[in-house]
Amino acid sequence: MRRLVVLFLALAAVAATPARAADPLVADLSKHLVAITTGFAGTDVLLFGAVDGEGEVVVVVRGPSKTEIIRRKDRQAGIWINSGSAQVEAAPSFYRVASTQPLTEIAPVAVLDRHQIGLNHLDLTISTSDSGADSATYRDALMRLKQKKGLYGEKVEQIGFMSHRLFRTELHFPANVPVGTYLVEVYLMQGGDVVSAQTTPLVISKIGVGADVFDFAHQQAAAYGLIAIALAAAAGWLAAVAFKK
Repeated sequence: MRRLVVLFLALAAVAATPARAADPLVADLSKHLVAITTGFAGTDVLLFGAVDGEGEVVVVVRGPSKTEIIRRKDRQAGIWINSGSAQVEAAPSFYRVASTQPLTEIAPVAVLDRHQIGLNHLDLTISTSDSGADSATYRDALMRLKQKKGLYGEKVEQIGFMSHRLFRTELHFPANVPVGTYLVEVYLMQGGDVVSAQTTPLVISKIGVGADVFDFAHQQAAAYGLIAIALAAAAGWLAAVAFKK
């Protein structure tokens, strides 16, 4: 009930905003910080907004970019071994798209490529010297791996219009969502082109004890490894003593 009240008030505020010719699109998020604590099981963030006039709305969520290493395995003598690899530069760690209509009905390929809207239109730089597979093969492998982890959307989600002007959609972030600053891009499309766009940051961050452990593991990797080994050895010794008794 509280969530519905918040949505109603937010949409009312957006609808009451004076429409300007330069800003036919207004959008915002229900929250701009997702706090990952112990027991975090994923969350939804509400995106809502209003448009002035006709058009279709597209939302793209991009996680922090990072370099990905993709390895190809072959089976030789009954054993799976690494037989090739590729490096993917500036791949978004998280990627989701939502739209009021199918992307192919909203804009031509050139426009989707220009704004990198949709998995097929992501501009990825892939470097490989593997003679057994080309860049397209590694690109497909990256997509499969990310989708399997729930980090890339397998389909375009729906954006619903609540009236002639107001729209909303739920953005889902799974339990394994990477931390960092995300960009939520909202596009208003008319006649196959972008007529207005808005980008809103969303911060996903660990807090509490989990954050302290995470920071220590990344900033003091050697010490963290030694502590982990010591704890594992101690646990094994205690188990052996318990069983001996």
